[in-house]
Amino acid sequence: MSIAWRDAMGQALYGPGGFFVAGTGPADHFRTSVHASPAFATALLRLLTQVDAALGHPARFDVVDVGAGRGELLRTLAGLAHDPTGLAVGVSGEPAHSGRSRLIAAWSGSPETLTSTTSARPAPDGPSLAAVPPSLAERVRFTAVEYAPRPENLPKEINWTSEIPTGITGVLLATEWLDNVPLDVAVHSEDGWRYVLVDPESGAESIGDVVSLDDLDWLTKWWLSPTSLPSTDRAPNPEVTWTGATSDSESGFGATPHSDYLRAEIGRSRDEAWAEAVRKISRGLAVAVDYGHLIGDRPVDGTLTGYRGGRQVPPVPDGSSDVTAHVAMDSVASAGAVVARCAYSLVLQREALRALGADGGRPPLSLAGTDPVGYVRTLAAASAVAELTDPAGLGGHWWLRQPVGIPLGSAVAR
Repeated sequence: MSIAWRDAMGQALYGPGGFFVAGTGPADHFRTSVHASPAFATALLRLLTQVDAALGHPARFDVVDVGAGRGELLRTLAGLAHDPTGLAVGVSGEPAHSGRSRLIAAWSGSPETLTSTTSARPAPDGPSLAAVPPSLAERVRFTAVEYAPRPENLPKEINWTSEIPTGITGVLLATEWLDNVPLDVAVHSEDGWRYVLVDPESGAESIGDVVSLDDLDWLTKWWLSPTSLPSTDRAPNPEVTWTGATSDSESGFGATPHSDYLRAEIGRSRDEAWAEAVRKISRGLAVAVDYGHLIGDRPVDGTLTGYRGGRQVPPVPDGSSDVTAHVAMDSVASAGAVVARCAYSLVLQREALRALGADGGRPPLSLAGTDPVGYVRTLAAASAVAELTDPAGLGGHWWLRQPVGIPLGSAVAR
């Protein structure tokens, strides 16, 4: 039985036995910046100290990780908060799987309303890891938000919950969460936008009802207009369907469902999820890190896909694989700004990390002669940072930073 993509994704990812609920966790299937290197957490710790200072070092400083996986990021941050020089920016070995972020298209610019990436540069007088206030470890409260059961070996200082807590004073982190917020898919046919339905077992798609007025409003404001598509001689066929394959070796993978039409991924559910997350912050900063696109560069055929065991697979919402789609970052940012009533910053990850001191620069060759062990360690760290800032991979992620009750300048390193 075919159902709306939003319902199918919700069940496949978060229902009983769903992909993010059962098993050992997403780290066994795809790799994010969190899994790539401790350098990512090290840079985030620097951001935490900046927000802590902007808040005046409150008695309780919250760090909430939404879509926490199995708590990997908070484990690292907790260790760094207690010993900011312990992990530095070293690496712990090569990953077992390739990451899903490698599918990001190269960035081609941003709207004039967005923060200029050229201004995102390290501040010479910015806080260093060694400058973490001694009391931060005593004041920080870590909370992981995830539907999966609490991991048995999770440090006791990390709280575990299925809902975002209210009254956050500090930082809310969402690293590759929004791309897994279920959403509807639509195609534009002769009589307007219609929902795409999917069979959860096979992945076969068909055309459903005309979209709701709310979704139509979102599409009109945030997606490509059908008139902007290149002309084609193909005759539209509303009966065309696509049967999803079960592995990337099958011929069905890569085919575009309803390829005669403009296909859209309706991001209204992501806007609402982000706005609700921002609403939970009393004062502080919300940070979303994800792969996505802007209104001038929406994908005509969509980005919906799957991942399993480190490989890209067709998006079959049967619970056996990740189902994900890129995020309309400008739409999400706008929704958060309405709630926060404050300007936001939207830059690429390579710029955000460089502004936080992770530039990936190679150590001078002379160091090899005076300190060979230090040279090898620094070179390995630089390689890890280079991966995080690679514009064709993880460096092509967007960083959305939404201050709440603090000045934007205090929340964004420069």
